[in-house]
This record gives sequence, structure tokens and C-alpha cells, in this order.
Amino acid sequence: MARSILRDDGEAEDVVQSAYLRAFGSLQDFRGQSEFGTWLTRILINEALQLLRRRRAPLQWDEAAAQAHSDGRIIPFPTATPIDPERGMAQRQIQAVLERAIDDLPDGFRTVLVARVVEEMSVEETADLLGLKPETVKTRLHRARRLLRKSLERQVGPVLLDAFPFDGRRCERMTVAVLQGLGISE
Repeated sequence: MARSILRDDGEAEDVVQSAYLRAFGSLQDFRGQSEFGTWLTRILINEALQLLRRRRAPLQWDEAAAQAHSDGRIIPFPTATPIDPERGMAQRQIQAVLERAIDDLPDGFRTVLVARVVEEMSVEETADLLGLKPETVKTRLHRARRLLRKSLERQVGPVLLDAFPFDGRRCERMTVAVLQGLGISE
């Protein structure tokens, strides 16, 4: 959820840590009016939105210089099953295309999509979390999927046209076979 709001892996990790610390310090405030996971995710969303508000504030020169010289990076968690490098690279490329497409969704659609699909929350949990009606959650999820599909088609569509080529020897071989099947010779 933090990643869907901030669109940055590093900031999302920071927000998750901050939200967990805040939740741990506020356990006595949990009233049980919603699921614990929903309560925790609401704290996470508030932390992410707060970071967005701070981010919009103008940077001081010292802060900008510190950010420019920062060399922090996220080290990917190793996968449970080893995969060959070629397949790993292909999966990372697909993941990058998908993340960009999700990042480009409008905020309301992106958060609903992530809550429902990535976090596997129910319609009711998502509605409670985001303060929406269940019908609105369903509509936004449908529209988010449609927008995501269109975006992916724009990005990947030209590649798909080349996925199953029907030309050259393959086309010629099939044409000859059909003509022979019809009793027509070349």
C-alpha cells in the first residue's frame, strides 16, 4: 500500500517501518472496530500521505545536497527458487513494466487495485480502509483493471504482434499443406 501511494521503493520501506513503530506504540488505542490488518494499513496510509505532504514542501539546500549524494539502494530479497539469469532478467523487465503501469494509474484506482489484488483484501476491508462504499471499491477496481490493461497493451502490444509470427517458411509450409489438402497443386 505504501508503494502504491509513494511510487518509490525506498520511501515505502521507510513508511512501513514508521507505521509499524507507530502502531506498536499505539496498540492500546486499537478498539477492535475493524480488523487489525485494516487498522495497521490505515496507519500506514496516513504515514505515506504525511510523507507526501512533507515532500511537497520546498527542500532546503542542505537537504537537496544530502539527497543528491545519497547512494542508498534497495537490495532485492533472494528468491526461494533459483532461476536462470535470462529468465530472471525477463521477469524483472516485466515487473518494471507492470510497476510503471500501476504507478501511472490515478490515485484512487491505484490504491484500490493494490489493496484488492496485491494485499488481497476483501471488498469490505478495502471499503473500510479507504472510507468508501463497497460499490465504489468494485467500480474503481474494474476501472483500474481496464486502465491497466490499456496501458499494458500500449506498452506490450507491439511486442505481442511479433510473438507468433506467421510468415516465411512457416506460412509457406502451411499454405502448401492446405493447398494439397484441397487437391490443388502449386
